[in-house]
Amino acid sequence: MKKNKTLNQWLWKWHFIAGLISLPFIIILSITGGIYLFKADYETPRQQHIKEAIQNGNTISLEEQRKVANANASKKPNAMVLPTKSNQATEFTSGRFSHKKSIYINPYSGEVTGKINPKDTDMFIIRKLHGELLLSKFGTKIVELIASWMIVLILTGLYVWWPVNKWNIKGYFIPRTKEGKRTFFRDLHSISGFWFSGLLLLILAGGLPWTDVFGSNFKQLQKITNTGFPASWSGHHLKSQPTGEMLTLDAIASKAKEYDLPGVVTINFPKGPKGVYSISNQNPSNLGSQRKIHIDPYSGNKILSNEWSDVGILMRGRMWVMSFHQGEFGPWNWWLMFAIAIGLTVMSISALISYIMRKRKGTWGTPKVPINFKIGYGIMIAISILGLVFPLFGISLLFIIAFEILSKKTKTS
Repeated sequence: MKKNKTLNQWLWKWHFIAGLISLPFIIILSITGGIYLFKADYETPRQQHIKEAIQNGNTISLEEQRKVANANASKKPNAMVLPTKSNQATEFTSGRFSHKKSIYINPYSGEVTGKINPKDTDMFIIRKLHGELLLSKFGTKIVELIASWMIVLILTGLYVWWPVNKWNIKGYFIPRTKEGKRTFFRDLHSISGFWFSGLLLLILAGGLPWTDVFGSNFKQLQKITNTGFPASWSGHHLKSQPTGEMLTLDAIASKAKEYDLPGVVTINFPKGPKGVYSISNQNPSNLGSQRKIHIDPYSGNKILSNEWSDVGILMRGRMWVMSFHQGEFGPWNWWLMFAIAIGLTVMSISALISYIMRKRKGTWGTPKVPINFKIGYGIMIAISILGLVFPLFGISLLFIIAFEILSKKTKTS
């Protein structure tokens, strides 16, 4: 590919602007993302006394344990995590996602071993800093804006990195170490950006579904195209016919064990006498193994079952990139995410150092573009598409263009 030198200057200018806007935030996001990868390592020893129970005699029934949980929880639990170990306290939960609260019952004594509210943990603060900069909805939109500009940074950065004349190992794949500090930090930034570019786009794809504007639009697209979870997945429309007494939680738990589902298995309780039990498993390392099974609470018969193949393609893709983003596919995924978090931090800091070294005092150091340069229709279409897909990017771009036009008018008047 032969580079257009003037277009290169124009794209470098926008790469510079995007970096100036984004880099301080990117450093925060990369550091907090790297820290959050240690969530399990950090929380496991601190919560061990709550989640584990010393074996002592025979266990009491799950039905009895549920009564204890109902009497002691701030909000009546609507689900239970199926125990898999003899020394495991039984977890009863209420709420979902960040609103989820858990109470743990010792299956031998029937005593409450403790309660866990994710909002009270240190890692929840790290997550909120990573996802919304501790600024609630406003912060979420800032993170979404930064993520949108990161895509521009990657695409423009790849074009600027591409050689004008010929390829050299040093300067394009390995940083030059004998041409001064500025050159070294510039190479460190551009070369690490090249090596990580594809993975960074994948990570951004995994983070954007959590955002407000893009995330809401994506969910709407899933709904319109019927490519999300099937309506039967939640089981809200399912009703049972009361015929005597409901089966005990112990009987339903035995049914759940028969399905031999991998991962963390949750049993959702019926909502009222006509509700149903719903058994599901969360297994991020193998999404294809996940199922949702709805059980009649009176007969114990299976009413409806959904496989992962019943889930729409957009939802399956969304869940895959989100699991990848969180390093949930096993050790290789975790180490890859950790390496990228470190690499992104190094890349961002080296960009700032390189900028400070090249910037002249009293100026922003913005790359100059010839006045007579006009962008082609292809670039205009690409920018328009990006602006439509990522609305916050499009709005911010309009503000920057308006500012540039006003600045030029002020200079000429």
